[in-house]
Amino acid sequence: MYFYKILVPLKNKTLKHYYLFLVIILFNSCHYFEKQVPSEKELLQKELKSINWKEVDEYPSVVDCEKIDNKAQRQQCFFEVLTQLIQEKLSVDTLSVLYPELDTIEVKVTIFPNATMQFEPQFPKDSVAYDTIKIDSILKARLIDFPKINPALKRGIPVKTQFILPVILKVE
Repeated sequence: MYFYKILVPLKNKTLKHYYLFLVIILFNSCHYFEKQVPSEKELLQKELKSINWKEVDEYPSVVDCEKIDNKAQRQQCFFEVLTQLIQEKLSVDTLSVLYPELDTIEVKVTIFPNATMQFEPQFPKDSVAYDTIKIDSILKARLIDFPKINPALKRGIPVKTQFILPVILKVE
């Protein structure tokens, strides 16, 4: 009502100019309210760039380590438990008898999203002192029947992880 009282005393011509001026302002100000919506591809690319693909959110774990809340301590617990299990399974004298000079072996451990594991011995490239095929077959025969391993998680999805563990064969 107040707006009408202001406009009534204005002349007809002035009133038309005033309305025209308001309409122009309204049409020109509409672009201030428009928001650019990014495309799906742009959002996907931005999200993919923000993800650190070299690290997982949660490391693999075993039941004994699940109660630990600290991420670094849980990871350390997992590696200690896994190393101990591998050492126990390889403590049978097979490798010690065949290769008495072999006291430590590096084992590449791969944990797949379905919680299965694969073990591969790692040897120096110029190593001819060991029968790598025989050691590999011994590892495959001995390193079975592990307790349930929970795979690593990235954004809540199980992912494949690989790491190398030094396993001491001779404890003196």
